[in-house]
Amino acid sequence: MPETMRAWAEPMPAWRQPRVFVPVAAALAFLGLAALIASGHSFAFDRTLIFLLRDPADPSVPLGPSWLHEAVRDMTALGSFVGLFFMTTAATLSLWLCGYRHLAIGLVISVLAALAVSTGLKIAIGRERPDIVAHTALTFTASFPSGHAFLSAVTLLCIAGFVGLASRRQDIARLCLVLAWVMIVLIGLSRIYLGVHWPTDVIGGWCLGIAWSSIAIAWLGRKMAESDPA
Repeated sequence: MPETMRAWAEPMPAWRQPRVFVPVAAALAFLGLAALIASGHSFAFDRTLIFLLRDPADPSVPLGPSWLHEAVRDMTALGSFVGLFFMTTAATLSLWLCGYRHLAIGLVISVLAALAVSTGLKIAIGRERPDIVAHTALTFTASFPSGHAFLSAVTLLCIAGFVGLASRRQDIARLCLVLAWVMIVLIGLSRIYLGVHWPTDVIGGWCLGIAWSSIAIAWLGRKMAESDPA
């Protein structure tokens, strides 16, 4: 067999597979960002991206008509504690009532642990919220990482992953994953649009959320699925 054909025939090393490489790269990206931000480093594109979403004549006003402003506030509400609580509750009860009680418990553990970590990181890093534009939503905690970005990624990706494990169907798993990512991206972008987070806050939240949910699904989710009925 020619060398080129032999190379294609050989299985891909485990570390190069997307399910391993992506979460590892995301975790490293988060650690790098967190280290830079904790040391006081600032990013020029943070300001540039926020101003791109603002009226040049009046930076206190986001771009777009009033209905868009309202739609963005509705989208950001989906990533709030209340929104994610109801999503987690609905998914947990659905898994529980369908007989996947271990998966239901695993989902709750994954989300609650992420909530604790999010709070701890915000306190430890203590990054200030953007002060270059007026906030169009109330804020109560530090800026990095974005809790909306991190917790929505953890919650929605874990729900998609755990439902996929319960269904044992690739088409359902893919559908849940696509819907989850649409919501995650829109929730994260809404935080930048409203001026309450730097773009790097959202990127950091996404990276940590990808790493966290990947570990939760691959380790806790699969372990719990083995304990549930086939």
